[in-house]
Formats: sequence, structure tokens, C-alpha cells
Amino acid sequence: MGWYGYLALWCGLFGVVALIGYGRSLAGMTRAQRTVRVVGRIERVGEPRHGSSPSLGIPVVVSFRDPSTGEEFTVTNDGERGDRITAAWAGREIGVRYPPGSPQAFRFTSSLGEGGRGLGRPNFAVFLIYAGVVVVVAVDRGWPWALLGFGGLWAISGLYHLPGNMRDVNRRLDTVDSMAVVPGRVVAVIKSVSVADDDGHVSTRLVPVVAFSTRDGTAVTAYCDSGLPDPAGSRGRDVTIHYAPDDPAVFTPDPAAERRSCKQDIVYNILGLLAVVAATVVGAVAL
Repeated sequence: MGWYGYLALWCGLFGVVALIGYGRSLAGMTRAQRTVRVVGRIERVGEPRHGSSPSLGIPVVVSFRDPSTGEEFTVTNDGERGDRITAAWAGREIGVRYPPGSPQAFRFTSSLGEGGRGLGRPNFAVFLIYAGVVVVVAVDRGWPWALLGFGGLWAISGLYHLPGNMRDVNRRLDTVDSMAVVPGRVVAVIKSVSVADDDGHVSTRLVPVVAFSTRDGTAVTAYCDSGLPDPAGSRGRDVTIHYAPDDPAVFTPDPAAERRSCKQDIVYNILGLLAVVAATVVGAVAL
């Protein structure tokens, strides 16, 4: 069997996967569509234990109501409970999802909106079909077809997403410029330790936990992943917090660094688009 025979099998296999996935989505049978999603509310917030793992999230007590029965549940985020909670305050709304009829199997989610349509797997299957065609054609006819095939796809994707990415960055810049300023304090430093499989190198990641009160008196506890120098010795340190008035989960102790990050994102988006466009042009010229 030649290259094109294997390609036919490849496309047939993943074509079936894609068709089944799209069919299940149209019928409303995917897991994402069947999952019950409700909005919970944080009732109480605890303080992370100094030296604990960042994967645990900030300890909270959350209440939510099952729409099918009207029963109210009060739960915590102990154990594996979906998305970790990295910013919390009493009264904050948080997404809760669970299988139909099984609210005890709840998971927290950072999204308060409706779930997707379960198109991730069929879309990926279509991409694999496309990738298989490009690879086989490139092997059969030469490397310019690979540049043209993959470069063209990413160029189209980049052109499609670039305006939205630019708007997101500009919104981030506007948010930084409108932030309120309040005093805060580092109440704990949590850490995760990982060991590399190849050479056994041990790396440690430190994340300070800050507590601050907004101007309207809301007490916020949150992970501070960046912006604080010497995180290892930061416990008990007084800090200045800049936060978005409409969402205290958006904050920074270093607004200048946040502005630099936004500008770097703009540069990276433009350079990435130029790179894939250049690769596509090279492939077309070399044909």
C-alpha cells in the first residue's frame, strides 16, 4: 500500500470520528451539552496554609441550587473539584457543573456561561485529516507544499484572530489605566515542587497569596502569580494593590509590568502572523 492508500485510511478513520461527533452535537448528546451548569455563590473564604500547594486553590464554602429539584447544596473545594479557585471573596459568583441528576459530583468552573457544543474532538479530527493530506502531498511533491499547506492555514487563522486579540490587549490596557489603588498584605506563600524526568532537576515555584479590601469593603484573597519581588520572603509584607473596580480578581501589584506585558503581546501577535505569512509566500514561490 502506497502513501495515498494510507492517507485514504487515515482520512476515512478520522472522517468517521468527525461525523459521529458532529452528529452527536446536532442531537444534543455530547457531554458538554448534557452537563448541568448553575451559578454558585461563595459564602465563606479561608486562608491558604503557608507552604501548601497552589493546586489546592483558595479554600472556600460555596452554595448552589439544583434547578431540577430545587434542593440547595453547600459544598467546599476540598479535593479534585475542577478549576482551582485563585481569587475569592464572600458573595462572588462561581460556575458549578455536574452530570444530570448528580449534583454531588459537582465541579467548579471559571466560566459562568453556557457550556460548549462538544465540538472539540470532531474539529480536531478534521484538523488531523487536513494535516495528513498536507504531509502526504509534501512527501510526494516536496517541502514547498508543506510550507504552503500549514503556513496558509495558520496565516488565515492569524488574520482571523488578530483583530480580536488586539481588542483584548487594548481592553487590558484600559483596565490597567482605570484601576483603583488599595493597600494589601501577603498572608502566605505557597509552593509547588516538580522533578524533571530526564535529569532529575528539582524546580520550585513560589506563589504569594495576598489579601486586600476593595474600596467598598469587599475582602479579597487571591494568588499573586507575578509582580512581587523576592516571593520567598514576602510573607507578612505590606503591598500596594491595583485592581479593576468591576472585578477584583483582575489586579496587579505592578501596573507598569502589566502594561509592558500587554505591549509585548501585541508585538508577538504581529511577529507570529508575519512569520506564517512569510512561510506561505516562500512555499508558493518555490512551487
